[in-house]
Amino acid sequence: MRGGINLKMKTLTSDLTLPPTTSPPSPKLDPSWEVVCACSFGQYPWDDWERWALAQGLAPSVAGQARLLIREWFNHSWAGELRAVCGWSDDGHALFKQARRAPKKALAQWNILMRTDGLRGDIHPQSQQWTWGYLQPDAERLLSALSR
Repeated sequence: MRGGINLKMKTLTSDLTLPPTTSPPSPKLDPSWEVVCACSFGQYPWDDWERWALAQGLAPSVAGQARLLIREWFNHSWAGELRAVCGWSDDGHALFKQARRAPKKALAQWNILMRTDGLRGDIHPQSQQWTWGYLQPDAERLLSALSR
C-alpha cells in the first residue's frame, strides 16, 4: 500500500487452462447454429470439451489444440467428411482417445488440418502463398487416409 492506494497487481488467468475442482460433465457437441449462437463467451461447446478433457487428464497444450480444431470445424464450415475427425460426431470422445493414445500424431494431423483450413488449400512451395485447392504431400496423405 502506498499513499492509500493498493499497488498489488491482479493476475489474469483463463479458467480454461486450469484443471477444474470438480469434473465437468461429458460435453455435448451440437453443431447447430441455434445452439452455438446462444452460447456466451467461454461457454461454447469447444470450451466445454476442453474443460472436460483437462479434467480427464489430457495435457493442456493438447487439449487447447483440440479445442481449436473443434472450433475451426464449426467457424470455418469445414466439410462434413471432417465432422468425425474434429469431434462433432461423438461429442469429441474419439478425438480425446486419439489425443491420449498418440498425442504427437494427433497434433501433427490437427496442424495439417489447421494449416490447410480443413484440407481446402495449402502453402504452395513455388509462390509461398496459400493456394486454394493445392495440398502439400503430407496433407495429400492425410486426405487419402481419411478418404478410406
